[in-house]
Amino acid sequence: MSFSQALSGLNAQSENLKILGNNIANSQTVGFKSSGAIFSDVFAGANSQVGLGVNVADVRQDFTAGDLESTGRTLDLAIAGEGFYRIQEPNGQIGFSRNGQFSQNANGFLVTASGQQLTGYGIEEADPANPESETRIIANNPGPIQIPTGDIPAKQTAEVSAVYNLDASIDHTNNDLLQSVDVFNTIAREPGATEEISYHFANSYTVFDSLGNARNVSSYYTKVGDNDWDVRVAVDGYYDDENNFSLSFNANGLLTKDTNANGQEFIVGVDDGDANTKPDNPGGNGDDKAAITFPSENGADVLNFNFVLAGTTQFSGNSVQSALSQDGFASGALAGLSIDENGVIYRNYTNEQSIPAGQIVLANFANTEGLQPIGNNAWRQTATSGEPVIGIAGTGMFGTIESGVLENSNVDLAKQLVDTIVAQRAYQANSTSISTQDELLQTIINL
Repeated sequence: MSFSQALSGLNAQSENLKILGNNIANSQTVGFKSSGAIFSDVFAGANSQVGLGVNVADVRQDFTAGDLESTGRTLDLAIAGEGFYRIQEPNGQIGFSRNGQFSQNANGFLVTASGQQLTGYGIEEADPANPESETRIIANNPGPIQIPTGDIPAKQTAEVSAVYNLDASIDHTNNDLLQSVDVFNTIAREPGATEEISYHFANSYTVFDSLGNARNVSSYYTKVGDNDWDVRVAVDGYYDDENNFSLSFNANGLLTKDTNANGQEFIVGVDDGDANTKPDNPGGNGDDKAAITFPSENGADVLNFNFVLAGTTQFSGNSVQSALSQDGFASGALAGLSIDENGVIYRNYTNEQSIPAGQIVLANFANTEGLQPIGNNAWRQTATSGEPVIGIAGTGMFGTIESGVLENSNVDLAKQLVDTIVAQRAYQANSTSISTQDELLQTIINL
């Protein structure tokens, strides 16, 4: 008699029950991937006709995506598609996970419940001394993502872009159509002196100085010819005639343009093509920008911005503003975070500005089934899995990142319970085989 076959069956089913039990235990673990036992028969050699039983050849992981469930929490993240989060263990070892339950620790790092740090691309903050610079993501070696928690400083307006339609039907010879407003000369010229500005259309908008003070800018448009308009600009009720410029339109209602000595096109009146215009608005560059400059206020720098009117038209109809934007803002405190589908993390401030704080990277493998589980909802690469391919969510082979959503365990609880019953029956059958062989052996002994 040989008990080895039945014993191997008991051992194999015991291992199978452990795997099934682990699956069932993790049926509510976010990002968990179920496993299954792969059995193989055992023979003594090539010429053997009777097998020696069974063993567990492999424990195969199932990386099928789990269901996505909305949580409404910003730092709950799910990967809709292929990919793994790249996380860094406290000892510096790199792991990979599908569990997107992240939080921010006291140092601003995004971490898992076990303290593993989420990695991605860092940022280069904008240079406060350079109004043209912007915070940008640096796609170099991924590292732990740390969210700056400081306030955002004020940014002086450097450019205002506006598009208008000025009413072509206005009779510029009829003074009854004019409106008027009293404005002050700039403080630097004649304090307290006022003068009257007459206009056909006026428009106001807000810009910000270097300290974040809101400054009210008013533009007054006066039709002085069939296709010609003079424009005067006042800030907080103060007017400086050095900021005057003009607009000319052709017979088709479009801004008249010309070409400077360098062959560059410019809007006539806004930028006259003269390289000797104001330093911040070199007309020789043909940049179509009117330079507006006003004295400083409350300790701020001189207010100095470009007024871009490209796209402005003159058609019959009401004078109206159709678009306006400006790039300055007041200071603001961090109000929260948001994450887009490409994994870019934004800092949202109380001044309605959103600035990148980093970008989450994803990893994928040639053979995901070759990954080695290391606990804490993470895996480690192996020679079987191959080297990780690093990329950005929503590109190539990688799925998108959904914020406020979690990926549930992919354990099918009903199937696991049925498989457990089957494994139990197999275990009992192997036990019966041993009992039967024991009885036969006892019969032989009694003979």
